[in-house]
Amino acid sequence: MPARLFLSSGDLIADRRFDFARDLQLRGDLFAAADVMEQALELAPNFASAWFALGELRQELNQHGDAIAAYRRAIAADTDDRHGAKLRLMRLGAEPLAEMSPAYVRSLFDQYAPKFDMALRGDLNYRGPEILLKAVLAARHAVQRPGYFKHALDLGCGTGLAGRAFASIVDVIDGFDLSSGMIERARAAQVYGRLEVADMVQALSNEPLASADLILAADAMVYLGDLTGLLGEAARVLLPNGVLAFTVEAHEGDGFCLGAGLRYAHSERYLRGAVTSAGLVLRDLTAVATRTDGGVPVPGFVVVAEKS
Repeated sequence: MPARLFLSSGDLIADRRFDFARDLQLRGDLFAAADVMEQALELAPNFASAWFALGELRQELNQHGDAIAAYRRAIAADTDDRHGAKLRLMRLGAEPLAEMSPAYVRSLFDQYAPKFDMALRGDLNYRGPEILLKAVLAARHAVQRPGYFKHALDLGCGTGLAGRAFASIVDVIDGFDLSSGMIERARAAQVYGRLEVADMVQALSNEPLASADLILAADAMVYLGDLTGLLGEAARVLLPNGVLAFTVEAHEGDGFCLGAGLRYAHSERYLRGAVTSAGLVLRDLTAVATRTDGGVPVPGFVVVAEKS
């Protein structure tokens, strides 16, 4: 996982106490860690990183009321919510389900970028791009259309894993990611015609009508709850017979939820309805596992839809 985001308090002693508290937490002494973290906050009451860390400690200690209060103070101290405190509040049932803070996603992946490929491929056995490519080619074969595309868009392109997987069947592929750190890594892949820092919906909204014949999102829509806006924009940007292909994590209930890993999961029923509502034709929706977590496959879906 990426290194923990640290926003300095500006007070050297408070920062040192934060570090000491984190060391105590890593040693398993949670009560002492919480006490020292509170000492840091006495010195620096607007120390967002300390409020967030205190929330985590209180949550680990099953002191959920105090955890909620600490997370709220973290958001007040950093209104961009770069730590993702609001997601923790959602998981605790203290806030309604909503979209992630873009600043949180950007900070997460800017930190993750240097070891992203190694962590995904090695630690998590990630095979999303390969699964997506196989599904796209199978769906095209089933309707007797060529498995080759002129212009593709890779949403949430990361370091370029999907771009490299699809490069041999695409003339031009453009990549978009919210993290500038990821975009710099993707540039080194040398497969993209254009790379831009943008979130997925923003990226599509800036593309011309009927300008792409393939849109990809490999393991990217897990950071978006409501897919309605994105699918609608995808339908606008796709050429007739163009393809939208993406992977998500699976939710057994209705709609979508925020999982314990702070990633959204979507139900099969929700996906079918969202694809149809966007005016797209569903070509494939198959249960897959694109990665593991602790050696256990994470249930998900691969989805392939077509513009009629």
